[in-house]
Amino acid sequence: MRVTIKPSTMIKPGGPTWSGQLALSELDQTGMTTHVPTIYFYAQPSDGWDTVLKTLITSLTTTLFHFYPLAGRLSSLPGGRLALDCNSAGVQLTEAYADVKLDDVDDFLESPLLNHLIPSVDYGHTPLEETPLLLLQITRFDCGGWSLGFCISHAVVDGQSALHFLSEWARVCRGEQVASPPYLDRNVLRAGDSKPTMTTTIGSSTVDQYLQFCPPPTLTGQSGDKNERREETTIAMLKLTETLVTKLRNKANEHRRNEEDRGFTRYEVVTAHTWRTACMVRNLEPEQPTSIGICVDVRSRMNPPLPDKYFGNAILDVIATGTAGEIVSNPLGYASSKIKEAIEKVNDEYVSSMIDFLKNQEDISKFQDLEWTSDEGGPFYVNPNLGVISWLTLPMHGIDFGWGKELFTGPGTEDALDGDFLILRGEEASKSLVVASCLYVKHMKDFKRVFYQSIED
Repeated sequence: MRVTIKPSTMIKPGGPTWSGQLALSELDQTGMTTHVPTIYFYAQPSDGWDTVLKTLITSLTTTLFHFYPLAGRLSSLPGGRLALDCNSAGVQLTEAYADVKLDDVDDFLESPLLNHLIPSVDYGHTPLEETPLLLLQITRFDCGGWSLGFCISHAVVDGQSALHFLSEWARVCRGEQVASPPYLDRNVLRAGDSKPTMTTTIGSSTVDQYLQFCPPPTLTGQSGDKNERREETTIAMLKLTETLVTKLRNKANEHRRNEEDRGFTRYEVVTAHTWRTACMVRNLEPEQPTSIGICVDVRSRMNPPLPDKYFGNAILDVIATGTAGEIVSNPLGYASSKIKEAIEKVNDEYVSSMIDFLKNQEDISKFQDLEWTSDEGGPFYVNPNLGVISWLTLPMHGIDFGWGKELFTGPGTEDALDGDFLILRGEEASKSLVVASCLYVKHMKDFKRVFYQSIED
């Protein structure tokens, strides 16, 4: 199989838009500064390919008029901070052709073709100020079907905002008007505000509640993870049927205090099960500290809630910690409760105090450069830690550009690192789940075995 890629072009908003520097919030500044890849596959459209391509591009320019920050570029500020220059430099669009049929792809999630269908970003050679915030690749297959590779800057938007843009683009492509314009004022999260009067520094007792900004545990007897980073990693897509998910929830909820206790969510129990399994197969010493990163959407947790269709990052990481011994030896509900407690502490007061804490830091790069970040960019949860992100609530499915809904959608995997886990919805008509997993090769075989075996024990 071969993918032929044509030279890319820059697509700009279809009319004059506001220009200037847009301040980013602290939730933008301290999240992932890399691009997040996603892909959609579609059956052969009813129109000719030239018409399809022209319609996609024309509707993209119209949509970018409303979502013009995506056509801008990031710039560096003192203290490791970033700003968004709204300059209509454009989004990168690439057309490609794959000499295979969609029917020849056995498993979209694990196909080696996947990484050739999503545009990549050369962080090492492209300056920050020249890097597009949104990169798209439209690939036509030999059968007439096509795919849309979607790669968007996480420093500018989170998953909810990215999919808001994608759904509105699809709407415009179908010949409709933008139904829900983005809310672009990031001042609701105090972007650009002057530093508050409260003083908080690393090393004070106050910082203990912000474990996401502290160095994560390292393996006992090692001073860092340099050797671990050289290990080869591999990807596995672990499917959980509705029956298996129910078994996990029943295990975790065995010791509910009373009938009013609603128990643990699917995310909490699957994440706890993943954490326990990783501790087992990594052969960690019982006293080994281990942390797990959990991503929380704060939109509905603020008082008042953030405006509908807020466009930016409204997520933050929280950390649950324990020792490998207690995570493994206790019932599943123990790890589930640690995860639940970490999530439930996120409320308006917590988010506001965290923003205060970050605004008081002269240089926030000291947080971005911790061992949670790899040399290549993105989170690095390296042994003995991990991070489990949920895409269960993202409106990923049903994106129709005018020629029918997608056959399949899922994440890209090229930049996944050891300890990266992502929970996805399974088949659309079922309540099954998929746990996209990345671990070192030396651990993956045992991880897959124990992951399923321990559900039945």
